[in-house]
Amino acid sequence: MQNGSGHGCLIGNPPTDGITNVRFSNHSDNLIVSSWDGNVRLYDVSSNVLRGCFAHGGPVLDCCFHDDNSGLSVSSDWTVRRHDFANSRSDIIGKHDGPVRCVEYSHYTGQVLTGSWDKTLRCWDPRAPTALERTTGVYGLPERVYSMSVVGHRLVIATARRHIVIYDIRNMSQPEQRKDSPLKFQSRCVRCYPNGTGYALSSVEGRVAMEFFDLSEAWQAKKYAFKCHRKTDAGRDTVYPVNAIAFHPVYGTFATGGCDGYANVWDGTNKKRLYQFQKYPTSIAALSFSRDGRLLAVASSYTFEEGEKVHPPDQIFIRNINEQEVKPKPRTYAVVT
Repeated sequence: MQNGSGHGCLIGNPPTDGITNVRFSNHSDNLIVSSWDGNVRLYDVSSNVLRGCFAHGGPVLDCCFHDDNSGLSVSSDWTVRRHDFANSRSDIIGKHDGPVRCVEYSHYTGQVLTGSWDKTLRCWDPRAPTALERTTGVYGLPERVYSMSVVGHRLVIATARRHIVIYDIRNMSQPEQRKDSPLKFQSRCVRCYPNGTGYALSSVEGRVAMEFFDLSEAWQAKKYAFKCHRKTDAGRDTVYPVNAIAFHPVYGTFATGGCDGYANVWDGTNKKRLYQFQKYPTSIAALSFSRDGRLLAVASSYTFEEGEKVHPPDQIFIRNINEQEVKPKPRTYAVVT
């Protein structure tokens, strides 16, 4: 891999337009990437090889793994596609009635879950032989879907107008919870805690909220929000959207990426920032830790928050993670004598 000058190593053959997501496999160091250039790509990070590239009929807005040799992607062309990288085959699982913004695969139920700007959540059984038979449910949402995340049997959906909808995917007859975002501005990214107790939610106004599923008073007392990805110059705050959140699979700490070009690592339990990486060339559009937490994929890709302008090329950096960057520091207590 080419050295990225302190940012990590550069992936070869990157997307040619805005990167919308990067995700490591749960089984290897394979990385799936979606982008506005209309393609979904699979990289073998360990050897820095592009293993496959499949096209949609429009910008690819999200992607995830189905298993280590196949992926899922959704697009502004309204389709949900499955890609068999091992055999270089691609097929359409189903369609929405508008651009499809988010896709998740539930290992708990074996379903593909997709959220669209047509204001619906749709569930698909990828094992069924025809598109009609694959549809297992269509559920109306209050607004367009902006971000989704699944952990265990829970699915969290963040929509336009700051709505949050939470489903127990074992019983889709109605949402488990409906609420407004605790953040005052548009939601940008939602990611569930690896331990299944709640989720982190970011906004365009440089804030992250830490939320919990359990509605008991004891658990709700733990939730909080904090400011991040801000710059103060001569007493004036410049605030940047928080585009990405990624949890470390071992320690449960998490990284955030913003339009300021920085990636920060946070200890949510102790409410501390653990580390700030060197500034990347442009906005951080997406982040993903590898399955063992040794690597962090960083998509440095301008997100057009300042409109059309000359900007650095879209790049994916793979950073080796040191334990001190992500491991929570022990609490210190004063000794009373």
